[in-house]
Amino acid sequence: MKNLIINADDFGRHELINRAVEKAFNEGCLKSATIMAGGKFFDDAVKISKKIPSLGVGIHFTLANGFPVLPPEKIPSLVNEEGVFHENYVVFLKKFLQGKISHDEIKSELAAQLEKVQRARINLTHFDSHQHLHHFPGIIEIVLELAESAKIFKMRASNSKIFDGRLDSIGKFIGRLGLSSLAKFAADKARKKNFSTPEHFAGIVAGESVSENFMENLILNLQEGTTEVMLHPGTDNKVLKDFCEWEHDFEEELKAVTSPKILKLLEEKNISVINFKSLGGKL
Repeated sequence: MKNLIINADDFGRHELINRAVEKAFNEGCLKSATIMAGGKFFDDAVKISKKIPSLGVGIHFTLANGFPVLPPEKIPSLVNEEGVFHENYVVFLKKFLQGKISHDEIKSELAAQLEKVQRARINLTHFDSHQHLHHFPGIIEIVLELAESAKIFKMRASNSKIFDGRLDSIGKFIGRLGLSSLAKFAADKARKKNFSTPEHFAGIVAGESVSENFMENLILNLQEGTTEVMLHPGTDNKVLKDFCEWEHDFEEELKAVTSPKILKLLEEKNISVINFKSLGGKL
């Protein structure tokens, strides 16, 4: 059996991301998204999830490049002078490895994010994290403990193929190799605690977008089991690039998962597009 989980990250970060999730569900093959509890458009994302209850919604745990749920004074090691998270995973991990990030503050903030999503009465299907930080030793243990207490037993393992997408710098090679190793470590820890993860991961993790050609090639060469495709779709590149401060082709990813060619190919190949709720393992 070959299954695909196509998941949109950053649900709730911006209204144009939310519109893309809704459009990709209604007109395409997107069946899953992960919501950002500290996102500026969290409430709008909650409303959309209520309109399309068949959309599987997970939590997108966030520790960098976003907004905290707790007041900044309660988590001083996690925020900068402006009271927002450190600008990206590189800054965060440097401080984390230097012992400048409090583990207790990580747990408090992530617990607050989880509680906020639960208060919105979203039945969470799974969890992942912004910029893949849940894979890191010292963080994965905290996340698994919180998820277990909330009975969320499905997790992303970002075990990406090193040669997916452009490999035009040594930095990208090292980054993909490092993430793949960390993802295997985190998945092993998760499975020992009876968590489930998809067998394969096909998102491009170095900033490039998932295109129609990428999706076509993936479907034609899909492996047995379940493969997760990570997306960051949106409806307006200019607005979202400025807002997210990220050179990403949001529109191309939306186009890829609403492409009639891709939808037809999925049907011809008899590939099931599911969400994490349908993934095997504990409910």
